[in-house]
Amino acid sequence: MITKEINAIFTIAFRDLIKLLRDRARLLSGLVFPLLFIGVLGGSLNATLGKNLGFNFLAFIFTGVFAQALFQSSAAGVISLIQDRENDFSQELFISPISRYSIILGKIFGETMVAYVAGFGVLIFAFILGVPLTLVQIIFLVPAGLAACFLGGAFGILVLSNINSQRTVAQIFPFVLFPQIFLAGVFNPLLGLPPILAFLSRITPLTYAVDLVRGAYYANSPVFSQVVVFHPAVSLIITIALFFLFLFLGTLLFVRKEKNR
Repeated sequence: MITKEINAIFTIAFRDLIKLLRDRARLLSGLVFPLLFIGVLGGSLNATLGKNLGFNFLAFIFTGVFAQALFQSSAAGVISLIQDRENDFSQELFISPISRYSIILGKIFGETMVAYVAGFGVLIFAFILGVPLTLVQIIFLVPAGLAACFLGGAFGILVLSNINSQRTVAQIFPFVLFPQIFLAGVFNPLLGLPPILAFLSRITPLTYAVDLVRGAYYANSPVFSQVVVFHPAVSLIITIALFFLFLFLGTLLFVRKEKNR
């Protein structure tokens, strides 16, 4: 029984990975935008603000964009569930003798692998730009990035669970993700925010993914307290809690939607 569920998870996951390898446009877009943010925005801000703030702003932007790219890619990738629903592929999945949670986990694992294809490209580009990266930092960044992917996938399931068409997704999803980029501190430090912005930041899921990745990069750094809001253990616990919450609610709502078709 357990073996069947595991096989189902990996089958669904590798299906998404194969789809990415055949979709060059999505592969390129997943690399281009993070590279522009790091290279152009990060380089500009580092030249103008880096010395005043006392830390390398290029590295700061890199950690934020790395987390945001993984979170967003995984969340947006779950949009394929809507496509599968419209093609009746998900109906075939949901009448198969496997757990619905295995189906959803397979989608999240698949989108995590897809996201990390772009993630490794961002890491390589960071080396080229001169972002300081040690072997220890990379070792810490990999699991922190995985946590960002899983959280993004679960968040995507929750958001998409009550959406009926790809057209609706295209209209709504950017408005769900775009504000999080600024509230999560991808491009700006979160310390010293006005109370209302601090509150909005705390209820933004992406905040904890970014802070976890940033905590992994800046661990044992003298500027840790300037750029990291929570202790990495706190960010990890909240990330795990949100993942299971979004996964449970999203799967429940999605399955209910399928039954009512």
